[in-house]
Amino acid sequence: MSGPPKQGAGHGSDLGNEVEGYLLWQARIAEAQERAREFTARLEWLTTAQREEIERRYVADGLRRARADLERVAARCVSLRAEYEQRYRELRRRCVGVTLAVCACLTTLVALLLSLLL
Repeated sequence: MSGPPKQGAGHGSDLGNEVEGYLLWQARIAEAQERAREFTARLEWLTTAQREEIERRYVADGLRRARADLERVAARCVSLRAEYEQRYRELRRRCVGVTLAVCACLTTLVALLLSLLL
């Protein structure tokens, strides 16, 4: 668990997003380490080696869970994006259809009015 989840190269990731992701992941690591120290501080009977091992496992477990959470959020973002893109295409198709229908009706109406006037 040495780094944040990677983004695909084709998803428009840029340096700013990578730096932000790196900093957020480093903050997550620091938070997991602090929680591990707080957890083991209450276990006064542990030896130094036991304390370090528990802290290491606690941090690894916390980061594994954080990574899984982030992957679920990322997958949900991708599915929402696809859903919204589909809805946008349908809405655009409907708007074009209505516009064409209105134009056809107006053209027919103008042609009828012109034929009546002439």
